[in-house]
Amino acid sequence: MDRRQFVTRVAGSGLLVATAGFAAGCTTTGASTPTDVAARRREIDEGADGALNRLYSSVNGARELASRSQGMLVFPRVLAGGLVIGGEYGDGALRSKGATQGYYRTVSGTIGLTAGGQSRSVIILFMTPEAYNKFVQSKGWTIGADASVALAKIGANGTIDTVTAQQPVIAFVQTNAGLMFDVSLNGSKISKLDL
Repeated sequence: MDRRQFVTRVAGSGLLVATAGFAAGCTTTGASTPTDVAARRREIDEGADGALNRLYSSVNGARELASRSQGMLVFPRVLAGGLVIGGEYGDGALRSKGATQGYYRTVSGTIGLTAGGQSRSVIILFMTPEAYNKFVQSKGWTIGADASVALAKIGANGTIDTVTAQQPVIAFVQTNAGLMFDVSLNGSKISKLDL
């Protein structure tokens, strides 16, 4: 066998293997079983409970503010990462009147000074019926385009700033180190999960 035939056969075999690997990685194994869906819901709900408990224990007045909300989106673990071009995503639960009303995903992308990765929780409170209903009725909701979201600020007395508490939509962003105040959620797209 001459060199040209050998290279063609090896390249062709490699292409076939790469295509098969890609196709296998892109296909699904079928519909999720009810057990898988129930386990995923349970995982999200347990994470949401943990994120809320951390918020309530670290921010004075957060529990009272949440109890006055029409509903809240709780993303217990939003993962962010990248190098120059980055992105973040996380799954969470929409809660209203103490019960989960649905499951959602947040996704956003960034371009610029991005390096490394981190995990944080994001809790969004809908303080007015109008803000809550607009979110629930949307087919996809983008922070900054569909609604302005006020990032919670803590006053000198260690409680939530009164100006922040009067906004229709309020967000808390928390890492293991505490609340983040210098972050932007604008551009984050939130859509409903089929769970």
